[in-house]
Amino acid sequence: MDQKIDRILQQIEKVVVGKRETVEKILMAVLAGGHVLMEDVPGVGKTTTAMAFAKVLGLDTRRVQFTSDTVPSDIIGYSVYDKESGSFVYKPGAVMTNLLLADEINRTSSKTQSALLEAMEELHVTVDGQTYDLPRPFVVLATQNPIGSAGTQMLPNSQLDRFMIKISMGYPDMKSQIDILRDRHSENPLDKIQPVVDVAQLQDLIREAAAVEVHDLVYTYVTHLTQATREHQSIQLGISPRGALAVCRMAKAYAYLHGRDFVVPEDVAAIFGDVCAHRLVLATKARMMEESPEQLIRSILGSVEMPVIKK
Repeated sequence: MDQKIDRILQQIEKVVVGKRETVEKILMAVLAGGHVLMEDVPGVGKTTTAMAFAKVLGLDTRRVQFTSDTVPSDIIGYSVYDKESGSFVYKPGAVMTNLLLADEINRTSSKTQSALLEAMEELHVTVDGQTYDLPRPFVVLATQNPIGSAGTQMLPNSQLDRFMIKISMGYPDMKSQIDILRDRHSENPLDKIQPVVDVAQLQDLIREAAAVEVHDLVYTYVTHLTQATREHQSIQLGISPRGALAVCRMAKAYAYLHGRDFVVPEDVAAIFGDVCAHRLVLATKARMMEESPEQLIRSILGSVEMPVIKK
């Protein structure tokens, strides 16, 4: 593992205790140029995790607490008339940052959701006919609470597809809970961590991860897996080509994080559920039988033969 990567993980684990796998997945998504949707109950550390990543990666960050009255201009910005210059001046919205924490994204209107998700896809915003590029890198860590649906506007599948991965942190184990209670009794652990890289160095890491080699057999394996989701009788809507591309990018980041400059099929299998489960739309019968996307992903991984790449 690259020394910088190892130091990044060590710093973040000072704050996010006992969640190494989750921390690694978020870092992979950042290196892959993707966005992260965290679905979990309040109080398990979603916001703290985002703030830790922002500090350790040297990123400018903003936070938006989505509510029913949040409007698109809060997100993408707006223009105001300047009397002195006689022209309109752009006032940046929350997206003009490196890392945007979008809290409770399911508690705002579909129009506001669309404004954010368009910026996520296009990496620019258009206000009054003028286009403004977003800073690079640009990462969205969005959260939503699966408990209590009153007043929520769930993201449709086409918008969920914009998130590279969807993860859940879950409650800490007993040892981690004790460590959290002890360490946070008198101080904020965010004050103890230090930046490991700046924006330019992070961009270098992103380029290195993108340069990881992918064998044609791995592309074929990804294609077989995604095709299996489209043909499965329990799945109404399978993985799109955009989803397949996300699998490849995430697999590259997984290989890079584990010190390799090439992807092996096991990398694809390791991240396939996180990238694909939230993109599936189950058939009516599958929903009635209470099948879950995660169960179907495991079934597909077990049914599609993993290729062997000869060195």
